[in-house]
Amino acid sequence: MVKVYYLMHSSFVVELSDRYLLFDYFDKSSIEDSVPYRGSLPVFEAKPIYVFASNGRKDHYDEAIFNLDNVKKFILSKDIKIKKGVVEKERIQFVKPLRKYDIDDMKIETLRSNDVGVAFSISVGGQNIYFAGTLNWWNAEGRGELYGEQYGREYRTYLRPIRNRKYDIAFVPMDARMGEDGYFLGMDYFVKNIDSDVIFPMNMWGEYQWIQRFKTRPDIANLKDRIIEIDRENMIFEIEE
Repeated sequence: MVKVYYLMHSSFVVELSDRYLLFDYFDKSSIEDSVPYRGSLPVFEAKPIYVFASNGRKDHYDEAIFNLDNVKKFILSKDIKIKKGVVEKERIQFVKPLRKYDIDDMKIETLRSNDVGVAFSISVGGQNIYFAGTLNWWNAEGRGELYGEQYGREYRTYLRPIRNRKYDIAFVPMDARMGEDGYFLGMDYFVKNIDSDVIFPMNMWGEYQWIQRFKTRPDIANLKDRIIEIDRENMIFEIEE
């Protein structure tokens, strides 16, 4: 049994039998003017924690991660700048796009983001996990057709290294700020082209109703059950291995 904790925004915990993987944890007060998130960390058992940060933006990273107990390794995008002496150097692995890393018994591959930082492809404990970070088909309302087409080309290109992969769990943006014509594009392409048992929407800015709206689209009728429905912070999901 694998547990997935949805904390808030793009922050998740994946609990395996022998460790925790914490993704993109941040201080919710840093964006409280935009979304009054109530998410918080679970009570961790005495298992090692591996902390991932896909980029250095305030809604994906915070130095509070260095105050956590039992952290075995911090896997941080190279764009993140940390203060000298805040944590031992040997506990940090900075990562660049399009690289492969062996960290303990984990195999980690990074993809390029078409925004900032990296996306992660992780193999550990028999589980294959994809975490998109800010890699998405961005198409903000009012920016014009060429804007969406450019990000669409980049998105398809940057996902090419994993087109033939099989994932147990994936985390993919569904950003409400993109509006009616853009919120679904990245998720739509991913669910139709990348084989993943379950997909968690993220980066929703508290607008969870878009998940159900996406799942009613006729062209994903045979795929909609892969999309996990989230409607609040601090939800816990149990996934059969």
